[in-house]
Amino acid sequence: MGAHPELIAQIVAATAIGVGLMFAAAGLGSAIGWGLITSKALEGIARQPEMRPQLMVNMFIFAGLMESFPFILFGVSMWFMFANPFVGSFTSLAGG
Repeated sequence: MGAHPELIAQIVAATAIGVGLMFAAAGLGSAIGWGLITSKALEGIARQPEMRPQLMVNMFIFAGLMESFPFILFGVSMWFMFANPFVGSFTSLAGG
């Protein structure tokens, strides 16, 4: 019967759009997270300047944890792009 290349192309195109949305969400979330983390750290330092060393350490720990989200999303999106599970499922269901 064949693997229907036009349907596979549509699946790959839809996956590329989804990956683009994932990158946009990761970038936006990371930017908002960095802004919130640093603004709250600066507010805390302005209130209690003697707490600056502890607040800076905490800020960098939380920023590192927050920054891991885009990298995890990058790995998942590359899996979708290069080892697309949707194409494999379609070809097995289509009998190709």
